[in-house]
Amino acid sequence: MLEGFERRVVEVNGVAIHCRVGGKGQPVLLLHGYPQTHAMWHKVAPALAARYTVIASDLRGYGDSGKPPGDPEHKTYSKRETAKDQVALMAALGHERFALIGHDRGARVAHRLTLDHPARVTRLGVLDIVPTLDAFGAMDQERATAYAHWFFLIQPDGLPERMIGNDPAFWLRWCLQRWGGAEKGLSYFAPEALAEYVRCFSTPAAIHASCEDYRAGASIDMVYDREDLGRKVECPTLALWGNRGRLHKWWDVLACWQARCTNVRGVSLEAGHFLVEERPEETARELLSFLAA
Repeated sequence: MLEGFERRVVEVNGVAIHCRVGGKGQPVLLLHGYPQTHAMWHKVAPALAARYTVIASDLRGYGDSGKPPGDPEHKTYSKRETAKDQVALMAALGHERFALIGHDRGARVAHRLTLDHPARVTRLGVLDIVPTLDAFGAMDQERATAYAHWFFLIQPDGLPERMIGNDPAFWLRWCLQRWGGAEKGLSYFAPEALAEYVRCFSTPAAIHASCEDYRAGASIDMVYDREDLGRKVECPTLALWGNRGRLHKWWDVLACWQARCTNVRGVSLEAGHFLVEERPEETARELLSFLAA
């Protein structure tokens, strides 16, 4: 996967951040979601690299990036700290300004990064999420059932770590199959990508870090988000989502982002949550159109 992309590990913000770099042109940073790694972009990154310098990064706690221990306030895995990693990574690679595309947890990092470092981001893409406050604020029984992992992963005292750690490959595959285009199960995912996700997710440090990511999302991230209510992302923004998933059934995705961004357009694709791997050609086409506009 990602043949021709250079592997780099850069020490930034006290954490080793792993990434793959390929292509030539204006820089584009790609951020993955849970429970994946930068490898989720393997079908889309080469198409973008034909026109741009593409950096596909592993977030702290994921993939082959560093996995510092959590803290009682979960600040270590706040989107603010994770965003700082990515800003410093891009600066270390020589990119002070860049386009930014994130999926799932990576999209939450991307949103926070753009709010905290607006001068750094030329364009923002958020894939298959609504803002965290919108998601938590509208929870009811139906949504909470579908988003049960949010509430499971935030439990304290090592409970989810212990349970996931008994069979991490089963948990990872369950998540991918449940959230994606169910009619094809795991067939959307390349075997080598799936093997990479399992390899990277199956250590105690990775499981703990990913739980801390969600704990931060339900605590300190919401503090920061409430502080920023009324502030809007100023750069051009693209929201993409899958119309075979649950997101669009419960939220007006475009309206949610219009409330947080001054210049946003939205597009739905025939996909579940993992649209990058379920519909790579369509996703690449939309991203290239957005980046070139």
